[in-house]
Amino acid sequence: MAKNILTTLRMATGILTSLLLAGVSGNVLAMSPFQASYQFAYNGKNVGSATRTLSKNGNDWTYVFAAKAAALASASETSRFSFDNGKISANSFSRNSKVLIHNSTMNINFNPATKTINTRKDDKARSFPWQAGVLDELNAELQVREDLKNGGLKNGYAIADAKEVESRQFVKQGNETVKTAFGTFDTIKVVMKHDKAGKNSVFWLAPKLDYLPVKMTHQDGKTSYSMSLTGYKN
Repeated sequence: MAKNILTTLRMATGILTSLLLAGVSGNVLAMSPFQASYQFAYNGKNVGSATRTLSKNGNDWTYVFAAKAAALASASETSRFSFDNGKISANSFSRNSKVLIHNSTMNINFNPATKTINTRKDDKARSFPWQAGVLDELNAELQVREDLKNGGLKNGYAIADAKEVESRQFVKQGNETVKTAFGTFDTIKVVMKHDKAGKNSVFWLAPKLDYLPVKMTHQDGKTSYSMSLTGYKN
């Protein structure tokens, strides 16, 4: 069970990062630091919590996701990048996870000067071609927001993981009111496309909180998880 909980925590990170700010905003706001906290549920039972924190020092930005499922598992991810004229330039990404006494790590370094992306997952190292605009799982959500503010979403976003760069897509599906521990919000409902039958990811994004996801659910066969907002500070 511990392994399944950690897997869903890490899946939540990747899915939320590519969809956090998918929607249409009439207000052009600058990207700014914030912190959000969530309750995490696995198969309908509350088992842990998570936080997402964006900070900056000059033009050096850091985005951190941290989650913990009781005493069984924990995971953290950190993205470092620069930001100029509405475009994010990825510098590095790291992930550390633990299930009971078992640890796992992943690191990605983006090297535009040498046109390479170097990765290491545990003891397996890889290298593949760098391309302009490639993002990591965390800073992708921030690029989505900036694109929305400046004209609209792209057809796909190139996101690097340990093995390759892949394109991700998502669609908007109407509006809904969502109640959370932090309050009730008018939201835009967004669904991420999956090729696998029985797999479904849904996100509810609140314009009032700069399109932060106040709720998300993921179903994969008999396994499900959800995250619901418990706090937000800008």
